[in-house]
Amino acid sequence: MECGVNELAVELVGLLQRNGLEFATAESCTGGAVSQAVVQVAGCSAVMKGAVVAYSNSVKSRVLGVRESTLAAHGAVSEEVVREMVCGVSRLLECECAVATSGIAGPGGGSAEKPVGTVWVAVKVKECVVAKLLSLNDKGRSANIEATVAKALELVCAMLRPE
Repeated sequence: MECGVNELAVELVGLLQRNGLEFATAESCTGGAVSQAVVQVAGCSAVMKGAVVAYSNSVKSRVLGVRESTLAAHGAVSEEVVREMVCGVSRLLECECAVATSGIAGPGGGSAEKPVGTVWVAVKVKECVVAKLLSLNDKGRSANIEATVAKALELVCAMLRPE
């Protein structure tokens, strides 16, 4: 059973509180939508540290510390970049749990190699970093962003749930 964004955000805030962790986001294609979902939850101020919307490569590089060589070699929509983004925001905002998103929300910007709906999400919990490629069925920009937010929240929750 898939949960909606609101339910996932509520679960995330509870998991962060139980684990004594603070949370941050580094968002490109989602433009702050992940952090927006979290701040809709009462009590989020105890766990939400902050967010960086790093839409341009220069912000990814200057603010989050993504290496220009990584951007040049792999492109902004890549596992390598999203891993550097999540580590960068964790370091910048001094928190042990973070998520990063980078992708092609559409309607333009896609290519044969990286079509619209190609999104990378990375989650960092303490020293563990996991990245996942999402190949969304392109249903339009808003739907692509909403699907990415849901998947990003699902990934963080999965990493924080007790086994």
